[in-house]
This record gives sequence, structure tokens and C-alpha cells, in this order.
Amino acid sequence: MKLNRSASWFLLAFGVWSWFIWATFVKNLIKDGSGLAFDDAGDPTAYFWVHLLLAVTSFLLGTAVGVIGFRSVRALRREQA
Repeated sequence: MKLNRSASWFLLAFGVWSWFIWATFVKNLIKDGSGLAFDDAGDPTAYFWVHLLLAVTSFLLGTAVGVIGFRSVRALRREQA
């Protein structure tokens, strides 16, 4: 299966966007002062673990999608040369 140029760039951009968004989210999650992510003793709550799991899953999926886009862009460039 071949991807066209716009689909390839979209997948690559989505992978980069996913890393940017979720890295920012994890940074904010760790610095949370509202009491949602950490209890009064400073221990992580269920909220923290669920959202960390969501972030890790999104990192993995974003990486996979970005790699597919990157490989497709690279193959299209080789094809043009």
C-alpha cells in the first residue's frame, strides 16, 4: 500500500503533535498542585496512574503513526530522485 504525500505528512505531523501535547500534559500532571494527582501525603492517586497510562499509550501510538509517516515521506523522496 502506498500513501500519498499529504497523508504521509499528516501522519508524521500527527506523531510529532502527539509527543508535544502529551509531554506537556505529563509535565503538568507531575507538577499538579490541585490535589487530583497526589494526595496530602504526596503519594500518586488513581487519577495520576490512569492519566499516566493514557499518556504512555498515546506516546506509543504517536510514535508508531509518526514512524509510518516518516518512512512514507522518505520513500516518496527516494521515488522522486
